[in-house]
Amino acid sequence: MRFALKVALRYLGSNPLQSGLLLLGVALAVVAFVFITALIQGLALFLIAQTTGQISHINLEPPTRVARILVDGTTLTERPVSSGQRLQIRHWQRALAIIAREPDVIAARPIITGNVFLLRGEAAATVSVQGLRPDELDAISSISSKIIAGRPRIGGGEILIGARLAEDLGLRLGRPVTLRSDRGGQRLFSIAGIYETGIGSLDERVAIMSLESARPLFDLPTGVTAIEIKLSDPNLAVDLATQLGQQTNLKATPWQEKNRSLQSALTAQGRTGMLIQSFALISIIIGVSSALLLSSYRRRAEIGIMRSFGVSRGFVMVIFVAQGVMIGAIGAGLGCGLGFFFVSQLASIKDATGAQILPVAPFEGGYAAAFILTTLGAALASILPARAAASIDPLEAIQQ
Repeated sequence: MRFALKVALRYLGSNPLQSGLLLLGVALAVVAFVFITALIQGLALFLIAQTTGQISHINLEPPTRVARILVDGTTLTERPVSSGQRLQIRHWQRALAIIAREPDVIAARPIITGNVFLLRGEAAATVSVQGLRPDELDAISSISSKIIAGRPRIGGGEILIGARLAEDLGLRLGRPVTLRSDRGGQRLFSIAGIYETGIGSLDERVAIMSLESARPLFDLPTGVTAIEIKLSDPNLAVDLATQLGQQTNLKATPWQEKNRSLQSALTAQGRTGMLIQSFALISIIIGVSSALLLSSYRRRAEIGIMRSFGVSRGFVMVIFVAQGVMIGAIGAGLGCGLGFFFVSQLASIKDATGAQILPVAPFEGGYAAAFILTTLGAALASILPARAAASIDPLEAIQQ
């Protein structure tokens, strides 16, 4: 085996230009593999971060069925007396205590949501209200940092509204507005701040107020409509939602369920990336196979002489397979190094806002997979040339 490796190295070194071009071709294909992988993984991470950064990862809501009674006789939800009343989480403090036991939860806040009519003179608009505890304004999404006018205050009779809503209705700081809910509640509020998140659904129709201000609007003197949860890792949402749903008997909805279109897009994106990576591997296999076939043809006489001295066909096959493995391993190692350098340089390029020009993730380039698949692909590509070389007839080769 050692002698076969020496012969394989000698064959590779006998034509440095051809071997160098072959290694360069393999390396460039690996660079393409690494770049596509880093780009797709980076884009997926970017989209998930953009999506989950502004929303809760798990929502706990009252179930539509009758809640079971817990061990201590407490029920967390209450069925409405009439169809005009809303389901609510009655003992939400108990639910928060259960949630607080989970180490992956970084924030959990009770919230009252509902739709109201915002009235300002003759102008009117349907607005979605979020009632929060003032100290939890930034627990899920940093609203305070998005304030473009006024201050992030929601105490008393103050509210925050989105920039596009303010523009559409001609609202200004300190202006009084009337909010009227479908429950018959009505109250006068003043605009304490205007925020701009860049998310149309928030900036156009969401008003934020204190939890206590929202209670009389929606006739919820003690309960809340939902509990929003933020996790240290958004990918844990599905499993933890199932667990919390069982522990609290509330309807637990992970963010993935509300963003199925994103999951479908990421899945399609991943399949596209795999297709491109497959083409890169195919190009490696074709290149290595072609080069070794040419080498076996050019060395027919030499192989014939070795065979006439009693060298077995298996030995000849080992020589060519060893060449393929060497080409694949060296080319893959070179390509992984160049690929990491390339994507790292791309990741360092920022625009005027400090964001990456391309959302590549240098450490998500799939380097182990690239190295292993390239080496195996080159080894497989060498089998056909190895069999062709081993099948050479010694007499015919020497006579030529």
